[in-house]
Amino acid sequence: MKTRLFCILAATVALSLGSLPIFAHHSFAAEFDVKQPVTLKGTVTKVEWTNPHVWIYMDVANESGTVEHWQCENGAPNALARMGWTRNSLKAGDQITVEGFRAKNDDKTANARQILLPDGRKVFSGSAEDGGPGKAKDSQ
Repeated sequence: MKTRLFCILAATVALSLGSLPIFAHHSFAAEFDVKQPVTLKGTVTKVEWTNPHVWIYMDVANESGTVEHWQCENGAPNALARMGWTRNSLKAGDQITVEGFRAKNDDKTANARQILLPDGRKVFSGSAEDGGPGKAKDSQ
């Protein structure tokens, strides 16, 4: 009886620990604002191809010409890979345009929706439920 109870308890703990990453993931609406579309044109400074999201860092000149350092959250690496992305799709120095949505805390963070690549292709960046296609408008 004690052995059976121990096995059930051990299995319950193992299953619970395995699901912790699911609870840690945030929703789009918790961090980003669909009412704050942003278009960023600039130079890639770094790409982090890591779970749970790929991050693109870029320098963007604002209206006064001052360079701002932005970070753009994209989809998960495996989701981007299924869409044809690789670790080498973007590299430091590439000139890109990112359409997405600004973070609610109004810092220089955005959730990317689409990216215009240096070769002229417009690609989906794998972001979550973010208002659907065509919602982002030029705001910078």
